[in-house]
Amino acid sequence: MAKTAAVVKKKPAEIDLALLPGLIGYQLRLTQLAIFNDFGTSLHDQEISPGRFGVLVLIGSNPGLTQSRLAEATQLDRSTMVAVIDQLEARNLVERRAAPNDRRSNALWLTDSGRKVLLAMKRRVMAHEKRITAALGSDDAARLIDMLAKIRKHLQPSEASGH
Repeated sequence: MAKTAAVVKKKPAEIDLALLPGLIGYQLRLTQLAIFNDFGTSLHDQEISPGRFGVLVLIGSNPGLTQSRLAEATQLDRSTMVAVIDQLEARNLVERRAAPNDRRSNALWLTDSGRKVLLAMKRRVMAHEKRITAALGSDDAARLIDMLAKIRKHLQPSEASGH
């Protein structure tokens, strides 16, 4: 009888990440993935993405907001916004009504169910935020938010320049 060689699992060779770990964009992307994963775990039973949660927050804080203004605020194109609102409406979280000043536009409102669900989600999202900021402390977390806003503003074309 021939002896069979024992199967030895080799650890995969480390990948040389070269300059990636020193790039802000690379670190932001990895951090975004980790944060979104924790967000998903925190709200696992709600089946909601961070973006859709943000949409609900904006509608809840701005009852009667038009889909166009919401698309601008979230930097989503109008067709994407229609699909997002369709999904939230199908879940009975949001309702469309004719905008009072322009009957061609839809104004958005949370349903009673949407208000209750959003309130429960906000509590869990705040716990999620505490887990994120625990790695930094409140002063560093506030500074990070300021720094990220500064980068975003620097890279966004200004309205004055026409870009």
